[in-house]
Amino acid sequence: MGKFNKTGKRGMPALNTSSLPDLIFTLLFFFMIVTTMREVTLKVEFKVPTGTELEKLEKKSLVTFIYVGKPTAEFRKKLGSESRIQLNDSYAEISQIQDYITQERSSMKEEDQPFMTVSLKIDKETKMGVVTDIKQALRQAYALKINYSAQPRQ
Repeated sequence: MGKFNKTGKRGMPALNTSSLPDLIFTLLFFFMIVTTMREVTLKVEFKVPTGTELEKLEKKSLVTFIYVGKPTAEFRKKLGSESRIQLNDSYAEISQIQDYITQERSSMKEEDQPFMTVSLKIDKETKMGVVTDIKQALRQAYALKINYSAQPRQ
């Protein structure tokens, strides 16, 4: 039988990095799937009011947002400081809300259309007349499920 010789110190073997690209690709793919990108660039400033009875929206893919508030600093010189309506990435008038709702509804699946919810993100300093006009336009567009965004009361 042969003898085993320990003639020198053996070093630590090198770390096997052959599966490292697979791991990095898997992480990248995971974060690409999980992360949602903001679709709308806000052009209005708004501070949502506080509320007592708040509910979270269940399916955000069925929610269409309408933003109402004062224009941001870069648009304030051109548009003034009165409250403006923002639909997607542009300012709009109340008369354009019906077409916007129709367009958003047609982009949804047919079985999801009855569950479409319109979420109003309105600055707390906005006059109630503007909110009433928006609600009337939504009623004419048969968008009867309306949600008002608010923060919890402290």
